[in-house]
Formats: sequence, structure tokens, C-alpha cells
Amino acid sequence: MSNELNQQGRGRIIIRIGQHHLSFTSVETAQADTPINYEPYVMKSGISVAANLREALKGAALDKMGYFKALVLVDAPVLLIPVEIFEEPTMEAMYSHSFPRKEPTHVFYNVLPDLNAVAVFGVNKDLKTVLDDHFSDMKVIPVQLPVWRHLHKRSFTGAHSKLYSYLHDKKLDIFAFQKNRFKFYNQFETRRPGDVAYFQLYVWKQLQLDADHDELHLIGEQPGDMQDGLADNLRRFLKKVYVVNPQADFNRAPATKVKDMPFDLVTLLTKGR
Repeated sequence: MSNELNQQGRGRIIIRIGQHHLSFTSVETAQADTPINYEPYVMKSGISVAANLREALKGAALDKMGYFKALVLVDAPVLLIPVEIFEEPTMEAMYSHSFPRKEPTHVFYNVLPDLNAVAVFGVNKDLKTVLDDHFSDMKVIPVQLPVWRHLHKRSFTGAHSKLYSYLHDKKLDIFAFQKNRFKFYNQFETRRPGDVAYFQLYVWKQLQLDADHDELHLIGEQPGDMQDGLADNLRRFLKKVYVVNPQADFNRAPATKVKDMPFDLVTLLTKGR
């Protein structure tokens, strides 16, 4: 478990923010009976994500008044820029060009030295104001970051190429690595099994992967009506299709036993950032 989650005092509260889901997680000491406290919040329709967060911080059961540090995972479009061409003064213009925004947005960035890339992403300014009002020390990362780093390390095992598909927040992230760089990354908004399979096979063909020897790994939210059907459908075209089981992948770590916890949050709690 990441050391930064068990610092002196209350440490950091972890807040995961999406368009449709919001949750709070606190991590106690390893000796505690319930080392991980996970509290999803049912978001109200008709009000903004920022307003939902403000209400959640007032009424959630976790004692957030004891926290002044927050690690925030946000579901937001991410622009990956190679380290060698990244320039902080131009990142906002590049992000706005790649993802035109209808609302005021604060642009963050995270350097990924192990992948020779910088992840640039935006957070609604009202949402950032709510976070700033409640926490004096805050770190913000995209939800994909812990997953990228974990699977990048796994990508070195075996002799064949791997393509990863991460389903989360009604989106599909598809990515692959080539040594210490991203070979491919894109995100698609879809939840229909047919569309998910189409995008995966399209990227597979685009990367000229081998249908007999290379591997496709399916990760994340896969409802029962999609999981088996999607994998079986893909196996009609690709020989090696695997569905990642968090409990097996993380050796039954405590976070894997928390019901409905997203894979990125499980990865963060188990492997760190």
C-alpha cells in the first residue's frame, strides 16, 4: 500500500470524481479491523458535479473534517504529450485545441517519467473551487494513471505484444506500450458490447497485431451481460483474450474485496500512484 496514504495524522482522503459516480475512500493503519473505508455517493441529477461534491462533503459519513489533504482522481479527457516536446506555457492551448471546452476549466498535468510522457487533463473550475475550499493540500490525477503504470510494468512479461482495454465511467480506454512509451492511447464513449468489440478490433488492426499470438486484456467495469459475451465474441477473431480478475491480479489484497470499487481505485490502493 502506498506510504503516502498512511502518513502522520489522518493522511489523505481519496476522492474519485466522475460524471456519474462520486466516492470517498480513507485508509486506516494496517492493524485496523477495517483498513479501507469506501463510501460511494449517489449523485443527484439536475445539478452539477461541483454541487454534488459540495453536498457530499457536507453529509457523507466519513469524518472529512479531520482531513486537510486530498488525493483526487478525476474522470476527464487526457492529452498525452511526449516529455521532450512538453512546454508548460503551451499546454493549455494544446489541451483546448484537442478538447474544446464549453465551460471554464483548470488544466492540470502529471509527468510520467516511466512512460516518457506528460498527462494533461482539465477539471471544471467550479469543481476545483469546491476542492480548494475544503482541502489545503490537494493532488489531482486522472483515473487512468494508476492503471497505466500498473499495466505498463505487466507489459514486459512474456514475448508477445499486449493491447489493454479499460472500461470505466461509460467509457472505453484502449492503450498499448512499446518499451518505455505509449504505443497507442485513445478513449471512446460507449457501453454497447458491439461497439466495444468494434473499437477493440479496429485498434488491433490499426496496430497490426497478430491474431494468433498477441494478447488482448479486458479490464474494469463489465456488467454480467457484457463480460462473457464480449470476451467470447472477441475470441472469434483473436486467439488470446483475457479478462483481468482484480483478486487474482492483486493476490486478494484488501481493496479487491471492497464491493463495486473501480479497478483504478483498487490499483491505487494496492500499488500506489
